[in-house]
Amino acid sequence: MEVGGAAPDLALTDQAGERHTLSAAVADRHALLVFYPFAFSSICTGELLEIQLNIDEFVNDRVQVFGVSCDPAPALRAWAAHEGYRFPLLSDFWPHGQVARDYGVFDEESGMAVRGTFLVDPDMRVRWSLVHGPGEARQIGALHEAVRHLQQ
Repeated sequence: MEVGGAAPDLALTDQAGERHTLSAAVADRHALLVFYPFAFSSICTGELLEIQLNIDEFVNDRVQVFGVSCDPAPALRAWAAHEGYRFPLLSDFWPHGQVARDYGVFDEESGMAVRGTFLVDPDMRVRWSLVHGPGEARQIGALHEAVRHLQQ
């Protein structure tokens, strides 16, 4: 997914069973889509805990963060409860990985999303992106920097 390109809309259910669409999410602010391979894995847990610890930076009147994985919603519900995540974790379970495919971050061989991060603006355009392959940790500082620039 190229910066400046049109962001594919999505309609996914979160860990609480609530349905989210990207078009509704960006109606009044930006959306930060954080694709990750698997709930309960060590790198993913560390990355999402960093977001949770700085939740006011990632969920406010300028931006809303969404975690996205191919895990089923019950696994996301258990993981969110265990870790205390207070932001939507979206299930791209069925059709398996379709949204990750739309964003170019689905690994066909492993059946998981890789670590792709996309900042989508209210015009449904990708404003910023960062993609890492399997086993490569995301540079969390880059996420902080991307959302801080929204204030300007």
